[in-house]
Amino acid sequence: MVVHSQSAALDHCSLIKTCKPTTSVFKGIPVVDLRDTEAKTLIVKACEEYGFFKLVNHGVPMEFFTRLEAEALKFFNLPQSDKDKTGPPDPFGYGFKKIGSNGDVGWVEYLLLNTNPQITSLKSLTVFRENPEIFRSSAVNDYIQAVKRMTFEVVELMADGLKIEPRDALSRLLRDEKSDSCFRLNHYPPCPELQALGGRNLIGFGEHTDPQIISVLRSNNTSGLQICLRDKTWVSVPPDQTSFFINVGDALQVMTNGRLRSVRHRVLAESMRSRVSMIYFGGPPLSEKIAPLASLMAKGEESLYEEFTWWEYKTSAYKSRLGDYRLGLFEKKTGGAAGQ
Repeated sequence: MVVHSQSAALDHCSLIKTCKPTTSVFKGIPVVDLRDTEAKTLIVKACEEYGFFKLVNHGVPMEFFTRLEAEALKFFNLPQSDKDKTGPPDPFGYGFKKIGSNGDVGWVEYLLLNTNPQITSLKSLTVFRENPEIFRSSAVNDYIQAVKRMTFEVVELMADGLKIEPRDALSRLLRDEKSDSCFRLNHYPPCPELQALGGRNLIGFGEHTDPQIISVLRSNNTSGLQICLRDKTWVSVPPDQTSFFINVGDALQVMTNGRLRSVRHRVLAESMRSRVSMIYFGGPPLSEKIAPLASLMAKGEESLYEEFTWWEYKTSAYKSRLGDYRLGLFEKKTGGAAGQ
């Protein structure tokens, strides 16, 4: 995804959406120290207010970050013909510009890998087979295993803070050998021609919520990530390459009956610097029924959502456009609606 002239660049991104510039850098991102004795309370508060927080003192070695990022950049800097050997995504594998199969595009190229050893993904295997000198499997596996362990701890602290019983009600879904989790490497190349767009920003990855239970993001120090606050204001999240950013997903919103809200977010392209992000998406087994947890429901409280399996929601989500409010199809029509 290398473009050598301004006219070619503008033609290359002609189908990609733009948006008005956002100058507001949000200084109020909740920060949670995983070793803080009050972490369980702080996690719940952040997820109730923003559906999003920054995690520090997380215990994942910085070496895992730098090694995987370096190898990812080696891959993304390969000739396009070499990268195309690991695509198109099915959904695993390499893709660029096209996000999903329903017309969404962005200034991004990516690798989507399976994280469940019980499920064989030919495209994931192809990535490693075609690029053995770049993607030593240990770099990917070391990172994913460390992030998984940290994520299990985070959701168990969340359960403690919410007084969910049993404590592993969330983590068991991610630990399950049939967990439908995945791992994504995103690369947003610099776009020096941004000034030709009349001051507007180029969308790297369009606004959306994540459908899974939880998303765990780490990026380099290039900005671009934005979240949408409750008042519909878009704000920029200051990058921090040493920390993780945790997103509440749609499934978790349902399991808490709307108490925790999935966060709408997007990524904007930068003019001079590339952005590399790595995201672990923690999902339940495909057959898992998603509904509000009984231990969270007050006496007489009604569910805001119809019960569904993760397979049903995932299938519905993949048929939608990126920015659609996908939970709307599963809200109960009586007894109130959760809204966006």
